[in-house]
Amino acid sequence: MAPYLLGLQLDGRRVLVVGGGRVAQRRVPALLDAGASITLVSPSVTPALDDLIADGRVIWERRRYQPGDCDGAWLVHACTSNREANTAIAAEADAKRIWCVRADDKDASAAWTPASGRVDEVGIAVTAGGDPRRAAGIRDAVVSALRDGTVDARRHRTKPVGVALVGGGPGDPGLISVRGRQLLAQADVVVADRLAPRSLLDELPPDVELIDAAKVPYGRFLSQERINELLVEHAKAGRFVVRLKGGDPFVFGRGGEEMIACAQADIPVTVVPGITSAVAVPAAAGVPVTHRGVSQDFHVVSVHVPPGHPDSTVDWMGLARSQGTLILLMAVERIAEIAERLQGDGRSPETPVMVVQDGTLPTQRAVIATLSTVAERVTAAGLRPPAIVIVGDVVGVGQEIEMVRAERVP
Repeated sequence: MAPYLLGLQLDGRRVLVVGGGRVAQRRVPALLDAGASITLVSPSVTPALDDLIADGRVIWERRRYQPGDCDGAWLVHACTSNREANTAIAAEADAKRIWCVRADDKDASAAWTPASGRVDEVGIAVTAGGDPRRAAGIRDAVVSALRDGTVDARRHRTKPVGVALVGGGPGDPGLISVRGRQLLAQADVVVADRLAPRSLLDELPPDVELIDAAKVPYGRFLSQERINELLVEHAKAGRFVVRLKGGDPFVFGRGGEEMIACAQADIPVTVVPGITSAVAVPAAAGVPVTHRGVSQDFHVVSVHVPPGHPDSTVDWMGLARSQGTLILLMAVERIAEIAERLQGDGRSPETPVMVVQDGTLPTQRAVIATLSTVAERVTAAGLRPPAIVIVGDVVGVGQEIEMVRAERVP
């Protein structure tokens, strides 16, 4: 017959675990999380259990099971590798009306341990007819769906309020954080940037209002002031608003301005950091932004205005004289001016440069050059924004990695 599933409150209650092998190693942490007072009976234990014992979280009786060990227990786990011992433990527990879980025989066990998981306040328990592998697979699928918001996200009695500034990552929709997916799935209104992972927007329920806040270079443009107004207006109307951005909200994402606007209107704000393209795109192209013996610092620079422009606050001379890696955002259309300025301020014309377009996406492509040739190479390749420019000797490290891989291909 199907088991009657029940959540046990074990806080402070004695639980007996007999056996110190891998099964006990899986069971004990969950029991500790439930607050159980655990007595472990076994001649030996795994290193992981030994750590818990050393921390004083588990009482270890270093011996074999003896009749009477079940006394005072609320729950018993028979986890030994000896079938006869497990049978004797279960029989004693049954005689004393104590629930006992046998690890070796589900049909002879008075209770089953489900495959369990937890997401926030939601607990998941799956038995799957006593098949542990199937139960674990179903558990994992349900937990994953709860975490990314595809299950139950908008059915909460209480839901988030105010505005969430969510970093969507560098482009690949799989690189948004779990927390970002959760909040996106609970949104009433989504205000999305052009560089936010657009495919995630197709998963939104039809009643979610989607506001396109794209700032297309030399094209349509929604002002930052209007974006701030929209966040405040919708939040004040009682809607939960997600401001979905590419990269990280606070790395050239103007998240600080939006947070100030919300603070002035007494709107609560949740910030969910994102993976910035300044680090992720070089990594996706096989280039480490730092490397031992090559570069121990890197500089992330926005080039929304060219060198020498009155609005520029960039110390180009300092960057040129630095030995660190330069990560240049919004730079591809000004690459000729940038390369000329860096060379004029002291960077070697032979400094390696990589320009990566559509980083982390299936359409990703890259050009490798030097400071003296990069403008010509970018023009010839037809690279367009969004693109990341990497300047420094770490580009050579990326090439070395590719050479090693190529040599090892049979």
